Amino acid sequence: MDFKDYYTTLGVAKTATEKDIKQAFRKLARKFHPDVNPGDKSAESKFKEINEAYEVLGDPEKRKKYDELGANWRMYEQAGAQGGSPFGAGSPFGGGWNVNVGGGRGGYRTMTEDEMREMFGDANPFSDFFQTFFGGGAGTAEEARGGRRTGRARSRVQPGRDLEQEIELGLEDAFHGTMRRFAMSVDGQERTFDVRIPAGVGDGSRVRVAGEGEPGTGGGQSGDLYLRIRLAPHEKFERKGRDLYTHVQVPLTTAVLGGEADVATLGGKSLRLKIPPTTQNGQVFRLRGHGMPPPGKPGKNDKTDDAGDLYATVDVQLPKTLTPEQRSHFEALQKLN
Repeated sequence: MDFKDYYTTLGVAKTATEKDIKQAFRKLARKFHPDVNPGDKSAESKFKEINEAYEVLGDPEKRKKYDELGANWRMYEQAGAQGGSPFGAGSPFGGGWNVNVGGGRGGYRTMTEDEMREMFGDANPFSDFFQTFFGGGAGTAEEARGGRRTGRARSRVQPGRDLEQEIELGLEDAFHGTMRRFAMSVDGQERTFDVRIPAGVGDGSRVRVAGEGEPGTGGGQSGDLYLRIRLAPHEKFERKGRDLYTHVQVPLTTAVLGGEADVATLGGKSLRLKIPPTTQNGQVFRLRGHGMPPPGKPGKNDKTDDAGDLYATVDVQLPKTLTPEQRSHFEALQKLN
C-alpha cells in the first residue's frame, strides 16, 4: 500500500493554514468536478484524490493523525511486510468520514458516501490507504479493492443538507417586515411553518430558517433553510441600497414662484417639501432618513435613525388648457421675456 501525500495533492505546504487548505481544495474541486469535465476519466480520478486529501487535511483531528502517520510511515511499511502494524489495536487512526466536494458557484458542500457512489458508481471512491487509516470500519481494504462491500454499511450520524428557496417580496413588506407561511415537502413529508422576514431586507438577501432544511440521518441534526429575497417592482418607488427614489408632481406656478408639495413615503406618511422659486424640472430633493430602515429594524412612518434617504425628483406639470385670462397673463410674460 502506497503512502498518500495529501499535501502534494492539494498543492499546499505542510505548514498551510486551514484557510489555505480550504481555498486550495475549492479551486481544484471546481476545476476537476465531473460536471465540468463530463466523461473525462482523468479528471474524475483527480477529483477523487482531491476529495480524499481534503477529507483528511480539512479535519484538524484527521490532519493531526495523518501528520503522525507520515512521520512513522517507514516503520509501518516494515511492520506491514511482516503482517503487523506499529500502531496496534489501539491505533488513533479511525472514525467516520464525509466527503467535501465542490458544489454550486464558488462554494462546497458535504456529500454522503451514497452520493459519492451514485456519482462514480459502486466502486469505492477512496484509496486503500484512506480506508485503512481513516475508514473507521466503513469496510475492509479487501472489500474496497473489490469495489463493493458485503452487507450494509453501519449507520453514521450525518447532518442534513441546507436548502434554498427564492421568494418574492413587496417593497412595503421589506420596509415593515412581514410574516410568511411556508409548506414544504422533504422526503415525502409535508410540513408547514411560519417565518418572520425582518425589515430592511434587500434584493438577493438570504433569511436563515434554522432546522428547516433536509433532515439528518443517524440522529444528525437537520440542515437549515435559506430564503433568498427577490423584491418585486414598485409603481412609485425605486430602491437603491437603503435609499428610495420617487417623483413628485409640482404645478408650473409653484415651480416658478416657490411653494410646497406633498411627497408620499413608503411608510404611508405624506411629507411637505419646500419648493424654492425657479425650481427646474428634474431637480432632485433629498429627504434625509425617510428611505429603507436598517436591517432588522421595522420602518416607521416617521424618520428612522440610520435609515436610508428618500430622493424626490420634481416633475413640473404644464397646463393642458388655458382660460382667456391665463392666456393673457402668459402673453404678457412672453412680451417681458
